[in-house]
Amino acid sequence: MASLAKSRDFHRLSPVLNVTFNLIAGLFSLACVFPFLFIVILSFTDEKTLARNGYSLFPEKWSLEAYKYIFKAGDQLLRSYGVTVFVTIVGTVLSLIFISLFAYAISRKSFKYRTFFSFFAFFTMLFNGGLVPTYIVTTKLLGLQNSIWALIMPLAVNAFYIMIMRTFFSTMIPDAIIESGRIDGAGEFGIFLRLVIPLALPGLATIALFSTLGYWNDWFNALLYIEDPSIVPLQSMLMRIENSMQFILQNSSNPSIGIGVLQSMPQDTSRMAMVVLATGPIVLAYPFFQRYFIQGLTVGAVKE
Repeated sequence: MASLAKSRDFHRLSPVLNVTFNLIAGLFSLACVFPFLFIVILSFTDEKTLARNGYSLFPEKWSLEAYKYIFKAGDQLLRSYGVTVFVTIVGTVLSLIFISLFAYAISRKSFKYRTFFSFFAFFTMLFNGGLVPTYIVTTKLLGLQNSIWALIMPLAVNAFYIMIMRTFFSTMIPDAIIESGRIDGAGEFGIFLRLVIPLALPGLATIALFSTLGYWNDWFNALLYIEDPSIVPLQSMLMRIENSMQFILQNSSNPSIGIGVLQSMPQDTSRMAMVVLATGPIVLAYPFFQRYFIQGLTVGAVKE
């Protein structure tokens, strides 16, 4: 009993060390969150105050002009938000389906053509057709010009994510699990849906998070394929607002623009407001995926 008590005392931190480690963790967390909080503060700062006093945690004057300037787009902003949310949700779901099925097949040693399809996916990580062939295939062959699917399909399959999931399936899904399903009479899809997927949630959550960020932040595909204003995503719309502001600033000497337009346009604060509008909603996705990351640290199905 005495030795057990000494062992517990050995692994127990003293109050001083406990407070010290908590302070270090708190400061590190604050350092990670502080840049975004600072951007939020700057987005609510008056433009003239920002130009006169510079960046400050406690602005002399607060203002909503930056958000009013952006929300002048009206229905277009809400429509772009809706397009981005739809593309992100549907694209992430399709990515998980395609990637998990492909990765699971090439992770099984019993699959006859696993080497060929593994090389097929890996080869695309080294070489690709380039921008022009991709554009021709998307617009001419698939006919996705000015279609919502032009924002979804090009990002639906990622070879790097396939390799990550293949490694996860190979290392975390033992063959004994697959064999037990076959003994019980389950088919390949039954084994995959009932046995593999519940054990692969941490890996799937990681890929889902990567795909979600990729779809949410994508603006390049909209620049290439979308001309219809009704399906312009959020990032592309904010980029167009930024380009319009740059055009006005570069042509400030033009008398047709007028001094009043330049004075009423929040230049720096509107950029900060764009960052807040583009980043804020996606931050809410992290708590949803966090519990699956924690689960991945303790995942295990078979004890050898």
